[in-house]
Formats: sequence, C-alpha cells, structure tokens
Amino acid sequence: MQLSLFTLAAFFLVNVVHIKSGNSLATIGGLSPKSTISDIKREYSKCNPKYYADRQAYKLDPRGKMLKDGDTLESLNISTNGKLYFKDLGPQVGWTTVFLTEYAGPLVIYLIFYSRPAIIYGAGEATKTYSQVVNIAAGCWTFHYAKRLLETLFVHRFSHSTMPIFNIFKNSIYYWGFAAFVAYFVNHPLYTPPGYGELQIKLGLGCFILAELGNFSIHVALRNLRPAGSKERKIPYPGLNPFTWLFKLVSCPNYTYEVMAWLGFTVMTQCLPAGLFCLAGFYQMAVWAKGKHRNYLREFKEYPRLRSAIIPFLL
Repeated sequence: MQLSLFTLAAFFLVNVVHIKSGNSLATIGGLSPKSTISDIKREYSKCNPKYYADRQAYKLDPRGKMLKDGDTLESLNISTNGKLYFKDLGPQVGWTTVFLTEYAGPLVIYLIFYSRPAIIYGAGEATKTYSQVVNIAAGCWTFHYAKRLLETLFVHRFSHSTMPIFNIFKNSIYYWGFAAFVAYFVNHPLYTPPGYGELQIKLGLGCFILAELGNFSIHVALRNLRPAGSKERKIPYPGLNPFTWLFKLVSCPNYTYEVMAWLGFTVMTQCLPAGLFCLAGFYQMAVWAKGKHRNYLREFKEYPRLRSAIIPFLL
C-alpha cells in the first residue's frame, strides 16, 4: 500500500492553463494530494522563471476567487490531471517599498510648500509672519507621515509580501498630488485662519491627536494578532487599551480613526482642499473596509454581527 501511494504521488499531475485563453501553459508533475498552491507556484517558476511566485495567482474557475498559498490539492478537490487557471499579476514590488515611497513624498512636499519657496509664492514671501495654525498644521502633517513611515518599518506585518508595481505610481500620484494641493493653500501667504479662532483650532487639533493615537493603537493590536513570518488571520477583539474598544462596533477602526484625524485637520485649518482630501480618503477607505468586513464574515462563522465596516451602525 505504501508503495502504491508513493507511485500515485509521483504521477500526480496538474495542468496549468491560461485564465483568459484557456491554452495549456504547463503540466506540473511529482505532486501529491498534500501539495499546496505554493508548491505549484514554485514548480511553475522553474518552467517559466519570468513568473516568480509572487507574480502568480491561481483559480479553480476563471471567475472564481484566487486560491491561497496554503490550500492543498486535496482540499480543493483536485485529482490527478486536474486543472488550475493561471493569472499573471504583473511585475511586483515589496509593500514596504511602496509605503515608504507613498509616505515620504507627502512629507517632503508639504515641508517644501511650508518653506514658501519663491518659485511658488514669489520673492520675499518666506519672510512674512506665519499664522499660528499654519505652524500647527505643518507639525500635524509631519507627525502623521513620520508616524506612517515608522509604522511601515517597525509595526506593520503584511499578509502578502508584494503588490503590482503599477500601484506605486498610482498611489504616489494620489498622495503626492493631494499633499501639494493641501500644502499650497494652507501655507499660502494669503491664507485666512479659521473663523472661530483659537477654539476651532483647539477642537480640530484635539480630534487629530486622539485619532492619531487611536490609529496607532489599532495598528499595534493588528500586528500582535499575526506572529512574525506567518499569514495567520484571527478575529481582532478589544483589549485593555481604550482606543481598541472601537473594535466592538467596526471591523476596521484604523480607517475610522484615519478619517477622524483628517476631519480634525480640516476643522483646524478650515481649508477646502483638506476637506476634499478627507472626503477622497474616506471613500477609498470605506471601499477597503467593506471588503475586509465581508471577508471577516465569510471566513469566521463566530464573527461579531454587531460590527459595521467603518462607521458604527451605518456603514
């Protein structure tokens, strides 16, 4: 019996076909029912070195969901001479590289506008007095993106090591463009401080600081859920840190706090471009949050049903 099982494993074959054309790309042999999608990727990259593992994705059906690296052929009901649909994810780049590029740009760009260069605002404008709120806004912006850079290096643990290289250009255009848009008006010599003066500034600043602390707390909590080097997923629950109690109501409180931070920044500066940045960010994060919320509900039967995606009881 042991010999027959060994023989079966040696001749266990999987056909790799193109997801669009349906043409056969390779036949992977030497597999067993316990072989994983990760094994398929490794073997296919030997046949086609251009398609390294992070660039590959597989589906059971062209319109189905992408399979996980840990899925076994046995769990997917794939027998010998089974079929897998291959999708090229395109050239990849590491998540850390992407985030560092995305976040370093807005930090540098904002500080350039804060210095009021003559090429942008005209000669002599840098010597004019800055409103107090302009200095505070520069501090808030610098703190936010410095925090993001440090979190990328020392806090975040990614379930996927790479992302399509095109995203680094798309995301950078978004972050860098909005940084220039907001910075130009907030740092403009003709900028007008908030209508309600110091009270409005303090209210917006307080909201910003609390939201930044909350956002950091959630990132640390999510990091602690995933052991280093693993792709394990668990249900996040509130902890002793009061900022994590928002997990009782939403699936992605890090996004909730992020929106609150930029809402506070908008109130503090009373600047329309800042409000548009907050609105655009909220839309994108709401899309991400709804997707993650659906994944939680699909993956965990015991997932708390009271939670919304990003806004308690609403969205």
